Amino acid sequence: MRALILVLLLLVPLHADLAQASIVPERGKLFSAGRYVELEKLMEKEIGDDPNPKSAKLMFQCAAYGKLKRYNKLFPCLAKLEDNVNKGDISIIDMEEMARDSPFLAGMARFGAGMAGQQKELEGSVVPYLHLMRSEAYNELRDYPKAMAAARAATDSIVVGSNGERALRIMTLTSHGLAEGFGGNREAALKIAADLTAVDTSGNYSLLAPEKWLGVARIYVSVGEYAKANEALRKDEKSLFDAFAVGVADAVAGMDAGESLFSYLELPKEFMLYKTQLEIGQVKEAKEGFDKLLKDKRSAGNGEIYWLLLFDRGRIAAGEGDMAEAVRLWRQAVEIIEQQRSSINTEANKIGFAGDKQAVYHHLIGGLFATGQFTEAFDYLERSKSRALVDILASKKDFAVATGDTEKIRELLAQAEKTEIASLVQGAEKRSTTRSIIAPTEILRQQAPELATLVSVSTTPLADIQAKLRPDETLVEYYYDSQWLYAFVLNRDSLRVVRTQTGELEAEVRAWRTALEEPEGKTQLPHAQTLYKKLVTPIAAFLDRPRLTFVSHGVLHYVPLAALHSGSEYLIDKFAVRLLPSASVMKYLRVGDTQYAGGALTLGNPDLGDPRLDLEFAQQEAVAIAKMVPQSRAFLRKEANETTLRTYGQGFRYLHFATHGEFKADNPLDSALFLSKEAQGDGLLTVNKLYSMRLDTDLVTLSACETGLGKIANGDDVVGLTRGFLYAGAATIVASLWKVDDQATSDLMRAFYTNLGRTGKLDALRQAQLDIKRKYPPPYFWAPFQLLGNPDGGQYVAAKAPEPARPAAKGKTDASRKAKR
Repeated sequence: MRALILVLLLLVPLHADLAQASIVPERGKLFSAGRYVELEKLMEKEIGDDPNPKSAKLMFQCAAYGKLKRYNKLFPCLAKLEDNVNKGDISIIDMEEMARDSPFLAGMARFGAGMAGQQKELEGSVVPYLHLMRSEAYNELRDYPKAMAAARAATDSIVVGSNGERALRIMTLTSHGLAEGFGGNREAALKIAADLTAVDTSGNYSLLAPEKWLGVARIYVSVGEYAKANEALRKDEKSLFDAFAVGVADAVAGMDAGESLFSYLELPKEFMLYKTQLEIGQVKEAKEGFDKLLKDKRSAGNGEIYWLLLFDRGRIAAGEGDMAEAVRLWRQAVEIIEQQRSSINTEANKIGFAGDKQAVYHHLIGGLFATGQFTEAFDYLERSKSRALVDILASKKDFAVATGDTEKIRELLAQAEKTEIASLVQGAEKRSTTRSIIAPTEILRQQAPELATLVSVSTTPLADIQAKLRPDETLVEYYYDSQWLYAFVLNRDSLRVVRTQTGELEAEVRAWRTALEEPEGKTQLPHAQTLYKKLVTPIAAFLDRPRLTFVSHGVLHYVPLAALHSGSEYLIDKFAVRLLPSASVMKYLRVGDTQYAGGALTLGNPDLGDPRLDLEFAQQEAVAIAKMVPQSRAFLRKEANETTLRTYGQGFRYLHFATHGEFKADNPLDSALFLSKEAQGDGLLTVNKLYSMRLDTDLVTLSACETGLGKIANGDDVVGLTRGFLYAGAATIVASLWKVDDQATSDLMRAFYTNLGRTGKLDALRQAQLDIKRKYPPPYFWAPFQLLGNPDGGQYVAAKAPEPARPAAKGKTDASRKAKR
C-alpha cells in the first residue's frame, strides 16, 4: 500500500495540503495502518449487497479477510475478485471514485500520469495481489504446493517495467521461497533466495531494500540457514529518500503516530535477528535482544511472536542452568498458546518458520520433571493432548450438542470465534479488543463441558482422574520427545514418573509394525521384546494390578500394546488392556444404558462399486452377529449406507461396521469408514461427520481395515474414527490397527459377541483374542483389535421393545422390505 501511495506522490505535483488530502481512500488508510477489523467492517458496509463490487473495493475486502485469517471468507472473496479480473476489471484505484471525492487531486493525478505516459500505472492491477494473497494464505494453512502455484501465478502476472514491478517481485519471490522452504524443498528455496538477493534496490528503490533483505532472511530461516539469515538481516541500504518517503507515505495514509505498519514490522524483524543469533551461538546478544523485546509493549500485542519470545528466552535460561526461570517463561508461553482455539501459523510469512507449539509443552514437561513437580508435569501433558485435539478440530463449526440449550451453546461458540479473530488483529485499534477466548469458553464449559474440550484447552485434575480408575486398574501414560521418554504411572493411590532415553523409538516401532503385518510372524518377536524392554520393563514394578489402561503418544499409537512380549509371555497373557486418547477423557465416558430398543445394528460389506473391495467374510460376520444378538438387524451391500446409520443409530445397543476404513494422517477429519453411496450421501462416514452426530450407543465395533490407526500430523494424540465415535456418544470403541485378515476377523468378532452375552466388554475382547491366538498364534491375526473407552458393561439381554420398523421407501410396502436376518 505504501508503494502505491509513493507512486501517486511521484505522479501528482506537491500541494501544500498534501498530508490532509484524500488521495488515499479510507480503506487504503485502514489497511496501511493494520486496522483490519475496521477495514472489514468498512468494506462490508461499502459493498453491502452489491452483487458486482468493483475490484478496487473487493481487493481490500479480501485483504481484510486474509489478515484476520477468515479463510472461509477469504477464498470466496478471491474467487469473486478473480471473476472480476476475467471480466476485465483489474484496477486497484477507482479513478471515478477519486474524481467524485477529490476532483482536483484526481485531475492532477491524471495530468501527472499523462505527462509521464503512465495512465495505466495510475490505476494499478489487482492481478498479482490476487495470487499473492492466495499464496500467503496457503503458507499459513500449510498447503505448500498450492502456495507455490499461487506465487508463480503472481510472478507471471507482474507487468514488466512497471513502477511496482520490483516491489511485487520481492513479495512474490518471498512467498514462493517460503513455500518451498516450508515444504521441504531446500534447494529450490535457496535458489529463490539467491534470485531475491539479486533484485536491485539501489537508488530510488532503496525503500524496498529492507523488505527484500527481510524476505531473504525469512527464506533462509525456513531451511535452517540461520547464519545466512543473520547476515541478510544486517544488510542496511537505507537512504535519506527512504526515511523521507516512509514519513510522507504514512502521513498521507493517516497512520497513527508510532503505530505505522513499517514501525510495527520491526518487531518480527528484530525477533528474527535475535532468533538467528541464538541458533548460531551468539547467546549473549540473543538474550539481550529478547529481553529488550519482552519489555516492549508491542511484543505482548502480537501473541504469535510473544510466545515464541518467551519460549526461546526460556531455552536460554535452561541453558544457563536456571530451570526455575525457564519453567516460569514456558508457563507464560503456554498460557498464550491456550488462549486461542486455532493453531494457524499467522506469523509464518513474517518470520520464516511456523512455531511448534508442542515444543513448548515438551520443554515445560521436561522442566517440571527436572524440578520434581510431577503432578504439574502430568497436568501439562494432558493439556498438550488437549491442545493437539483443539488444533485438529479448529476448522470445524457444526458440532453436535448433547446437553444444554443448543442455540445458546452455538451462540457461545460463535462469540468465542469472533473474540479469537479480534485477538489476531495487528494495528492501532487492537489495544481495545479482548485478546482471548477465555470469557465465552468459560461459560461454554458450564453449559456443555464435553464440547468445550473440543474448542479450548482443558484438563481434569489428577485427583479426579485417579477417582475414575478401578481399584484393580493401573493407568500408564507415555510421552516423549527427541531425547526423553516419560511414563506416568497412576493408580487410585499414587503417581509415579519414570524417564528413560527415547533412543530409536520411532524406528523400532516402524520395524515392528512392518514385521507384524506379515501373517507368518517370523520376524516380529525380537521387535516385540525390544519395545517391551523400553516401554514396560522400567515400570514393571508398578504394574501390580490385573487391568492396564494405556494413553499413548505420537508413534506409540501404532503399537499393539497387548502384543508386547516379555521374553516369556505377551502382555495380553497377563493383563486386560484398554486404551484411552487421554486420561482426562474418562470424565466424559458414557456408561451404556441398561435397555435399548434393539440389540445390534450391523452394516456389512457395503457395495463400493468395485468387486475387488468386496468382503465376503465381513458379510457373513454381519449376518451372524445379527442372528446372535436378540432384536438385531443386518443391512448389507447397498443398504449399508449413511441413511441407515442416521435412521437407526440411536436405537441399538451395538453398532457394528464390517467394512473398509481409512485414516488420513494429512487431514484426520477426512478419515472415514466406507459405506455404500446413495443419492443423499457420498458413502464416506468421516470423522468430520461424526462430530456432528449423536449415536449414544453402548459399543461401536469397527471391524474394518486400519480403522483404529489415527495420528495428528504434529505427532500427538489420536483423532481418528475412534475419537469421533466417542464424542458421538459411544461408550466403547473396538477398532483395528492394521489391515486385518478377513477370516480371522470374522472368527474373532463372533467369539467377542458370544462372550458379551456373559461378561463385560474388555474381558469379552481379551478372551476372544486369546481364543484366536490359540488358533492363529502370530499377532497379525489377533493383536490389531484394541478397546478404547469404557471397559465395563455391554452384556446384552433381549429388549422388550418391538423390532424397529425399517424406513418406508417410495413405491414399496413394508412386507416387500423385510430385513436380511
